[in-house]
Amino acid sequence: MRIRLNRESVELDGGRPTVRRLLEERRIPDKAIVVAVNGEVVRREEWDSKVLSEGDEVEIVHAVAGGSGEDELEIAGVRFSSRLFVGTGKYEDTQTMREALERSGTEMVTVAVRYMDLSGGRSILQELDLSRYRLLPNTAGATTAEQAVKMARLAREATGTNWIKLEVIGDQKTLWPDTAATIEATETLVEEGFVVLPYTSTDLVAAIRLEEAGAATVMPLASPIGSGQGMPDWASIQRIVERISVPVVVDAGLGVPSDAAFAMELGADAVLVNTAIAKAQDPPRMAEAMKLGVRAGRLAYLAGRMPVSRYAVPSSPTRGVPAATG
Repeated sequence: MRIRLNRESVELDGGRPTVRRLLEERRIPDKAIVVAVNGEVVRREEWDSKVLSEGDEVEIVHAVAGGSGEDELEIAGVRFSSRLFVGTGKYEDTQTMREALERSGTEMVTVAVRYMDLSGGRSILQELDLSRYRLLPNTAGATTAEQAVKMARLAREATGTNWIKLEVIGDQKTLWPDTAATIEATETLVEEGFVVLPYTSTDLVAAIRLEEAGAATVMPLASPIGSGQGMPDWASIQRIVERISVPVVVDAGLGVPSDAAFAMELGADAVLVNTAIAKAQDPPRMAEAMKLGVRAGRLAYLAGRMPVSRYAVPSSPTRGVPAATG
């Protein structure tokens, strides 16, 4: 059977090829693409059931930054060249933090909202070049939806941004998120005009509910905050990546650049790293390593990995091997 794929004639094998099968056979990453058949957009949930027919005109469009052609990330209409977001906490001193941010190449940094030090301590905002970094205040420490909403409102007044990293903690020992309260707070804050980037668990249903509530991203944890365990439950994150349409940012628990690269290889849109950089023996150097890990993982995802085989596959021709002579 022959179809036209992006204006080129393509031969498909027999059977009843679906949109999903077409993407898999041609190794086309299914993140951030739109598929149309004969001018009609095929929704993502219909890819498994939409059967292609002889002569169909199939168009596959990948979203890129307008004009530049570069692989940029877009969140709530804002574009980022760097897919590494970095926290500002836990550094030994502000100079180390500034150097780490510089070498990370990040364009967005998280800041916490806390009571003012009445003894005259400097605000974190005085230590950051606000012309270079977009601020992402967080509600770290909140344990209820009401508390998180209050902190978000205070953060907006203190920083001048309506972007908020929403955190509602349900268990103090593991710092595991309370997903029900997070969804509730997301709904409230979206109604109030916030751009909400919620920290959540690896629960697929919770991620779906957050997207339905209007979240600008979904931010599943790799492992418990500050643990450096990497991604033991990588399959759950992959399921979220495959189902969620808004950007997926892997947050919390990444320990080394290979963790960041792995998250990007799975199709995550970005990662957020704090402790792994701030508590490294050389934070600025680790920040640069994380930058390179994110870039490598993203390139690998876009390139498409080779098929996995149960057995060895020779890389050299098996015919024409010189025979041994007696």
